Amino acid sequence: MSIVENHALALAPRISEASVADYIALLKPRVMSLVIFTALVGLMIAPGHFHPVLAFTSILCIAVGAGASGALNMWYDADIDAVMSRTVNRPIPAGRVTPQEALAFGLTLSFFSVMTLGILVNWLAGGLLAFTIFFYAVIYTMWLKRHTAQNIVIGGAAGALPPVVAWAAATGSLSAEPILLFLIIFFWTPPHFWALALFRTDDYARANVPMLPVVAGADATRLQILLYTVVLVAIAVAPWPLGYFDAVYGLSSLALGGGMLVLAVQVYRNREGAAALRSARQLFGFSILYLFALYAILLLEVVVAAAARLFW
Repeated sequence: MSIVENHALALAPRISEASVADYIALLKPRVMSLVIFTALVGLMIAPGHFHPVLAFTSILCIAVGAGASGALNMWYDADIDAVMSRTVNRPIPAGRVTPQEALAFGLTLSFFSVMTLGILVNWLAGGLLAFTIFFYAVIYTMWLKRHTAQNIVIGGAAGALPPVVAWAAATGSLSAEPILLFLIIFFWTPPHFWALALFRTDDYARANVPMLPVVAGADATRLQILLYTVVLVAIAVAPWPLGYFDAVYGLSSLALGGGMLVLAVQVYRNREGAAALRSARQLFGFSILYLFALYAILLLEVVVAAAARLFW
């Protein structure tokens, strides 16, 4: 085959090898499920009546926007994903999706999710969704993740915004309740991800990602986990005495927060060998349950109150 023929073959558009499952993987479905759930809680506790069709549209747009953020993150982080054992089988480093395909997919989903939410619901919600996507894809992925050990702390704002977007969609405004929901997720993010980083330190070091254990060491990370957990528990309980959420939420928050604190103390104390890794894994796993349970209680209260009004 001649040089000209080789060059033409290289320039010819290839048929994509990506499957539907690969494009779903680009959306980061596990992250998306948490986004959907927290957004649903923000929407359900919002005051007033919200048409079911608009409510469904809002949650769908927030979910698609979260998926768009995931696709753009995987597009930009393909070099990092390729050297980390946790991410090496993602669609782009595995060669099933090209970076160009992921970028086009993410930008398309971003545009349609924001425009649909803005046009069909309201532009406050649409603008907040656009900011959320921008913050995650540009501020966190392109800047914070690669340049500062505080990447997770500041970048956590993106993951904390979905309930705020949902509240804005339902009410066209903002108030204290969605801000409290935001703060809970914001302060939950560092102990959650730093616990993961403690037993994935080698992965992050190999990829030159300045996660706190890589930059400051494991002991400094353990202290930060404990401090942020104390702040998280205090903020999560605060809506009860402030009168925003009732005693069922407050007592549940105290019980769940106690579990987080116990595990955070164990992470702080266990600094060597298998015990240290086990403690970090336990905190990481429980932190997912903690956030889910806390928001589930709020959702359950709304459902119970609605049922009570219906039957009594």
